Amino acid sequence: LPKVWRARGWLARLLWPTAQIYGLIMRLRLALYRSGFLRSERFGVPVIVVGNVVAGGAGKTPLVMEMVRHLQAQGRQVGVVSRGYGRVGHETLEVTAKTPACESGDEPALIKRSTSAPVFVATRRAQAVRALLAAYPATAVVVSDDGLQHYALQRDIEVAVFDDRGVGNGWLLPAGPLREPWPARRRQGIDLVLHTGQNPAFEGFASTRQLAGHAVAADGSRVALADLRGRPLVALAGIARSD
Repeated sequence: LPKVWRARGWLARLLWPTAQIYGLIMRLRLALYRSGFLRSERFGVPVIVVGNVVAGGAGKTPLVMEMVRHLQAQGRQVGVVSRGYGRVGHETLEVTAKTPACESGDEPALIKRSTSAPVFVATRRAQAVRALLAAYPATAVVVSDDGLQHYALQRDIEVAVFDDRGVGNGWLLPAGPLREPWPARRRQGIDLVLHTGQNPAFEGFASTRQLAGHAVAADGSRVALADLRGRPLVALAGIARSD
């Protein structure tokens, strides 16, 4: 499908009617939240949601970690919530440095180990925020890793992240990569657009990324990349686009 989503070819056109049904369901769902028929919770601290409107990864988690570190450097107590995609179990869970990634999800585990901020995962992010604030009442800011479409959690700032794919062919799932219509979604509350790729498809802020100067061993120790030169290695990439 990622290849299909690049253009409006015959297969994308074949899926277009299904995308219209998906779009109708999304609009109805949003209307139910806005009317109050479906409950949307607001908490007593600012909530920042970092997510994307396209299917697949675009660099959200590294942005969340940088944002957490930035706020921590300003002396703010920051907590992170996530759904914990792909984890075993559905209970609300505090992620610790020793929590197996299979129980927390790999991204929450990475955020915890790299920032030391409190991290909670739950099927519903509002539940995760509630548990976070109960355990850490001094929390001043909550950052949600993903969740732009999780309207049950009200938010103060929305950040949408894009990579070089942009919006693809501009169609909704499954005919295209969009979870929500764009640029309509931008006019409905997105506060900041960040491009993580080299060729932004439209206006927004840009970020750069580079390989770290070290690798992390299984025991948590750091090994300089220069020390690995000439040694036989097997490289595994656990991000959306490793190029």
